[in-house]
Amino acid sequence: VQLQAFGGGLVQAGGYLRLSCAASGSIFRFNIMHWYRQIPGKARETVAGITSSGTTYYTDSVKGRFTISRDNAKNTVYLQMDSLKAEDTAVYYCAAAVGGWSPTYWGQGTLVTVSS
Repeated sequence: VQLQAFGGGLVQAGGYLRLSCAASGSIFRFNIMHWYRQIPGKARETVAGITSSGTTYYTDSVKGRFTISRDNAKNTVYLQMDSLKAEDTAVYYCAAAVGGWSPTYWGQGTLVTVSS
């Protein structure tokens, strides 16, 4: 299984980006698909997730600003990030959990830099 994350870049505070995570094969086999992020020197943290049935969750700091969605036909999960803040600067990773919550597969990271 390969997960390819892309869409990162440099954006000004208040701006937006959309991250994509393309899977090699159907994403129906995954119980949950997650987005995580990691700031240099800090632990990786969960950002958002979406289950195979479409239920979503968000960490408190991104609620109301980020939206996770999935396109099953394209085997892709998206993270729409609006009203970006400098503290959103991080490397963002997508991950897929085959069963339960914990990720089974990880994609490579994509860097998001928000300038203030």
